[in-house]
Amino acid sequence: MADNEGEFSYELKIPEERVAVLIGSAGETKKEVERETKCKLDISKEGDVTITGDDGIMLFTAREIVRAIARGFNPQIAMSLLKPDYALEIIDMKDIAGKNKNTMERLKGRVIGTGGKSRAEIERLTDTHISVYGKTIGILGEAGNVSLAREAVAMLLQGSMHKTVYQFLEKKRKEILYG
Repeated sequence: MADNEGEFSYELKIPEERVAVLIGSAGETKKEVERETKCKLDISKEGDVTITGDDGIMLFTAREIVRAIARGFNPQIAMSLLKPDYALEIIDMKDIAGKNKNTMERLKGRVIGTGGKSRAEIERLTDTHISVYGKTIGILGEAGNVSLAREAVAMLLQGSMHKTVYQFLEKKRKEILYG
């Protein structure tokens, strides 16, 4: 991953329909990611992204921002990964649903809920952002909150009732707030 000048690079593939979002209007999003991470982004219209930079930590952060945008997050939300202790978690639903399209749709429906209610409630109770995109569920926020949201999403994917999941989150939230 490194050449002899101390530059590092990552290569990743993003969905073609997210390329325009990553570049942004008049290249603004791409420029902002480059400016904030001091990395260079090379983006092909097919979705091949090469990220280069000489600071390993900033390079990793740039990669996580690109991954977040690729998984359906709004670029401004993705940029919050610049904050210390912020993390992105991506759950691949293929690991749970296998290749079954109906199972995949049903699971996505459980996480999103009627009119997005379930996703919004988990976001509210964990102070995270959740994106259900393609075959993945992305969770972005402070690391501790992300793992709590991941646990809640896993409960839903395993068939727990929504009410049970919300009660679990309310209890955890009280423990965090009041010790």
